[in-house]
Amino acid sequence: MHPSKVNRLQLNSLTDLPNIGPSIAADLRLLGINTPQQLVGHDAFTLYQRLCDITQIRQDPCVLDVFMSITDFISGKPPQAWWYYTAKRKKLWPSL
Repeated sequence: MHPSKVNRLQLNSLTDLPNIGPSIAADLRLLGINTPQQLVGHDAFTLYQRLCDITQIRQDPCVLDVFMSITDFISGKPPQAWWYYTAKRKKLWPSL
């Protein structure tokens, strides 16, 4: 869902999260995450690495940006577009 349309009080499905559409929702389900609440306490980079391991392919680094956006959001920060996290990701993990 586009970050501007997210309603923190209506997080019933994964696609209610900022930046999550059907494809990334399916990736989250591969990781065993079926509800937004199950993201609490998860680390974006760990989720990204696990997804790469499960699929046996290196995922696009933008997937990590999306994971950063949803883990920040679920921890209480405001919803942000996934590209808001690109510079931070590049600084933290320049090899991606």
